[in-house]
Amino acid sequence: QVQLVESGGGLVQAGDSLRVSCAASGDTFSSYAMGWFRQAPGKEREFVAAITWAGGSTYGPDSVKGRFTISRDNAKNMLYLQMDSLKPEDTAVYYCARSRWEFLSATEESYDYWGQGTQVTVSS
Repeated sequence: QVQLVESGGGLVQAGDSLRVSCAASGDTFSSYAMGWFRQAPGKEREFVAAITWAGGSTYGPDSVKGRFTISRDNAKNMLYLQMDSLKPEDTAVYYCARSRWEFLSATEESYDYWGQGTQVTVSS
């Protein structure tokens, strides 16, 4: 059984930076790709970023490209999302997820384990 626990969310102002983390346990972490998704109030959950075990990455919305950076530490079983120049529209619950496979994917169906989410609120 895999457990994913997010942390690091909070209330920040527009323009600030924040790093959310995801601690993984229960299975081999480094063999799988990992991803971040987010869900804003009243909206569907959307793909944010994904990373392979070797560090290759891809990002979802154009709005996060250049501002968000996904990374991982396989030795510590940790996944990170560094978010810079935050905007109010980044307000959402951020979820980490483990892919079923080692390659990158932006679809929810590709992920079989999910964390409980961490709230990020950006005030204007």
